Amino acid sequence: MKVLDITRDLFTAPVYPGDPVPYPDPKLRMAENGSLCNLSAFYSGCHSGTHVDAPLHFVDGAAAIDEIPAERFYGRCTVVSMTGTLTGQQMEILLPFCEKMILFHGNGKAFLDASAAIVLGQAGVTLVGTDAQSIGPAGGELAPHVELLGRNMIILEGVDLTGVPDGNYTLCCMPLKLHGLEASPVRAVLLQEET
Repeated sequence: MKVLDITRDLFTAPVYPGDPVPYPDPKLRMAENGSLCNLSAFYSGCHSGTHVDAPLHFVDGAAAIDEIPAERFYGRCTVVSMTGTLTGQQMEILLPFCEKMILFHGNGKAFLDASAAIVLGQAGVTLVGTDAQSIGPAGGELAPHVELLGRNMIILEGVDLTGVPDGNYTLCCMPLKLHGLEASPVRAVLLQEET
């Protein structure tokens, strides 16, 4: 089994405009002041780096990140290369070749419009992700989020698919258990059978 780490570093990943900038906060350092151990804190927004959005992000009263069963973040996944904003018509062509979890690889420029989100929801897709900072294009983030999250789908954003070929994998992207919050950073990996 080959493990492909598709997670961006929390402190160096691009920050979505208006989001808080994550940073480490060292408290004790053995080498610097003779402390018994190294001890750190860190600060981060819920949508920093590679992260998952729960339905609560855009649907008030919907499931928070801690309310989603862990098995929803693990399963068969298809990586598809595309750049630009994918429409529902294009999604209908792709769907027969995809698993129920789909990651779009577009060098940070892979987005969905509302019609693509509707088609994904109607097809029973459970998770959709992108290597962009948002599943929706600039100025059009709202509609795809509302359509996907309103259908109880999980959105994985900010993955690093550099060097990952298109194809089928097993995805694991477990969030932190953050009570009542709408998103969480994750450590996302793709598992690939070795031949």
